[in-house]
Amino acid sequence: MDSTWDDIAEWWLSEGHADIAYQEDVLPLLDRLLPGTAGTVADLGCGEGQALRHVSATSDIRLIGCDLSEALLRRAVESVPVVRARLPGMGWLGDATLAGAFSIYLLDLISDEASFFTETARVVELGGFLVVIMNHPAYTAPGASPLLDIDGEVLWRWGSYFSRGSSTEPAGSGTIIFHHRPLSSLANAAAAAGWSLEWMEELPLSEVVTSEHPAYEGQGHIPRLLGMRWRRG
Repeated sequence: MDSTWDDIAEWWLSEGHADIAYQEDVLPLLDRLLPGTAGTVADLGCGEGQALRHVSATSDIRLIGCDLSEALLRRAVESVPVVRARLPGMGWLGDATLAGAFSIYLLDLISDEASFFTETARVVELGGFLVVIMNHPAYTAPGASPLLDIDGEVLWRWGSYFSRGSSTEPAGSGTIIFHHRPLSSLANAAAAAGWSLEWMEELPLSEVVTSEHPAYEGQGHIPRLLGMRWRRG
């Protein structure tokens, strides 16, 4: 069984702040995907509030955060109002009460993506947006891994890409369960809930990140991050 987020909160705080990919790849991707808007926007799975602080410093969006971990929310509430809740449930929000929502590294921690898209469609107003940044499904497929060819080229083993599945990964002294589904399943679940895809980016780790982590050298052609922006209705 995976650990609770309060159990591994200290690990997340140390790993999150030390993760150069979050600063160099994830936050710039969030900047590109977030539209200018008025009204209230929710960070779903906000953790300790790193993205909330970044968005607050670079825009005039009115923000709220939501996370399961009380320990992480104690940090996030220093920046914006927060709610403790287990996603994808959003019963604490009324219909069409948000101008938009975004999530980072959340959707592959949720087994029921259909409920995530249905609930976000319920709480976001017509014309509002949903931004999702997550590990690329090519990366999360059970059995997926890099392979070194005899000529030194890094290839990619796709694993069970087309099948739904999960994998348990270490997280400090605990573990986290990552849920995999192919990109088509995510796109179809969003469409069924009334979301229209507006923009999508697939990215490898940047050269800045791979230079800091030699184990990733040669993987610049392998998708690692997926970013998507949808519109409601």
